[in-house]
Amino acid sequence: MATEPSAARHSAACLRLMRLFPLVMRGIRRYQDQAVPETGVPLSPRHVAALEHLRDGPLSVGTLAERLGLSLSTVSGALAELDQAGLVERSADQADRRRTIVQIRPESRLAVEDWLDGASAPLARVLDRLDTGERAAFIKAMDMLEAELRITNTYAAPAAPAAPQSPPA
Repeated sequence: MATEPSAARHSAACLRLMRLFPLVMRGIRRYQDQAVPETGVPLSPRHVAALEHLRDGPLSVGTLAERLGLSLSTVSGALAELDQAGLVERSADQADRRRTIVQIRPESRLAVEDWLDGASAPLARVLDRLDTGERAAFIKAMDMLEAELRITNTYAAPAAPAAPQSPPA
């Protein structure tokens, strides 16, 4: 069949990536753990993700939750831990007192940026070895995968194909 070689390559590539993703994530977590600032509060990848979004400036808690694709309560819990660690500060939005604005504390910015840069160092080294087209293709594939996962998490997954039925006897 003409489609079998393509399907076999596709399956082999998917299998290879499915085996690689957990290893890559564990490796990234190890780097994050090695670079974590001493705060007395245990910090994890979810804290890195929140700080990466706050790196460019203050955000409302709701906006941060939306960007992270997490519930408001989950993000609020992570921010409380980051606040307790002395890395962020929260304040009421002056334009709308019902909203909370969060930002990296100015006195903690250097430690936070060192942590984030240390956590992303292996990825930066690999991306630096790719040419512009390869880097663009890699980022495009990751964006497409993230979008696919977001869509399939939002909507019900397609039903498995029905088993072939025997002809009536």
